Amino acid sequence: MTTTSIDGTIPGVADTTTARSPQAPDTTTGAGFATTAVTTSRRTVLQFFRTPQILFMGSIQGALFLFMFRYVFGGAINLGQSGLEYVDFLVPGFLVTVILWTGMSAAAGVAEDASTGVHDRLRSLPIPRAAVMAGRSIADGALVAWGIFVTAIIGVLIGWRPDGGAGKVILGFGLMLVAGYCFTWIFITIGLISGNAQAAQGMSMLVIPFSFISSANVPVQSMPGWMQPFAANQPVSVIVNAVRSLMVGGTDKLGIGHTTGYWVLVSLAWCVGIVLVFGFLAVKRFSKMK
Repeated sequence: MTTTSIDGTIPGVADTTTARSPQAPDTTTGAGFATTAVTTSRRTVLQFFRTPQILFMGSIQGALFLFMFRYVFGGAINLGQSGLEYVDFLVPGFLVTVILWTGMSAAAGVAEDASTGVHDRLRSLPIPRAAVMAGRSIADGALVAWGIFVTAIIGVLIGWRPDGGAGKVILGFGLMLVAGYCFTWIFITIGLISGNAQAAQGMSMLVIPFSFISSANVPVQSMPGWMQPFAANQPVSVIVNAVRSLMVGGTDKLGIGHTTGYWVLVSLAWCVGIVLVFGFLAVKRFSKMK
């Protein structure tokens, strides 16, 4: 006869009915924001080095346009009573437009990552979505900085001599780097909404007219009256005015009104606005892509 204890268990037999302790929750987490941003940025930079054409095409393109404006069109452009040599007027403005010419490659690169499944794999990982786009923007900002550096050397070789003082010249380059990073978000957004790299390249060309309808290459006063309000106040012109004023030694030589500090502050306001708007759109689009 088998006896049972008061709690219903059989002595000498292991209790198999006792409830098992719940399994400990999986505490594994993905990489943090900084780690994800640095890793994705490093991946993109390595892509640049594996495709040297990306590094050099923007620089070569910038050099060709700079030579063309300096030696082909420069003799026909009248700067009025400013007393500036055209090369000293041209190069600071042209360095700002390099941001657009070099940044175009970001749109095609992002579209290629989206169409080849790279973004799908990244979204499957437990990592912040915004960090992926931030990493891409850092890498593309570095590529823009490279384009500005190379074009500045070419500018010196063709006679550009900034006389605003070393501190203000450095500040001008710093402002261009900030603007270059911010503008990359525009091209990243274009790459995300386009279907493929070819479409992204075509859509990014829609941004290029901003470099021509601006104060980068000619004074705004030389444009038709109906065009001047837009040309004078769009972000490229505002940043050009700030950088040029820093590098030539003030707004008096340029005849553009206001002070150098005013143009710098307005430029930074445009940069913040661009990052907020296009950063939000890019992260939202990346998170919802299928």
